[in-house]
Amino acid sequence: MSAAEAREATVTAAVDVTFLRMDAPPEAPARPLPRGAVVARVRPRCAVPFYRFLYNTVGQDYLWWLRRAAPDAEIAAILSHPGVSVHVLYVGGQPAGFYELDRRSAHGTNLSYFGLMPFAIGNRLGTPFLRHAIDTAWAEKPRALTVNTCTADHPRALPGYLAAGFRTLRTVRELWPVPVRLGLRVPDHLRVG
Repeated sequence: MSAAEAREATVTAAVDVTFLRMDAPPEAPARPLPRGAVVARVRPRCAVPFYRFLYNTVGQDYLWWLRRAAPDAEIAAILSHPGVSVHVLYVGGQPAGFYELDRRSAHGTNLSYFGLMPFAIGNRLGTPFLRHAIDTAWAEKPRALTVNTCTADHPRALPGYLAAGFRTLRTVRELWPVPVRLGLRVPDHLRVG
């Protein structure tokens, strides 16, 4: 940690992070996306400003801070890796959510980020959109599919992953030093000190 990072004002959040894994693709047929909804992979790679729009908007209410705090060069390096892909859900022509698949590990594919825009929550998009992410990942026959969620995420995130066929590996308590400069609200129930 640099001296500048050590001096940066932060708010500490205590979150329980649950790590999940799926060892085989689901056998049940997928529920289709609603009419007017389509998912498109961003090619050849996602531009940093568009990625920040997706990440910041989807994660605003759920304390998604790591990539928000990362410099553009770091985000660009991740997005330019051929093992990383970003897929955007569009409803009525506008972005309604996104997911990111990370295939850089020999152990399998990680569903690094998954979420809906605030306006899309509660519109029966989550389950079919998650299944789209799962089916897209399994189409490349990875050894396993992993994801994690935490107590800062939407309350339906963990039940949704479990219902989709993921199983819990472990849950760990993490302390996050969320930089104040990001302007994110740390919910009282997660705030330490």
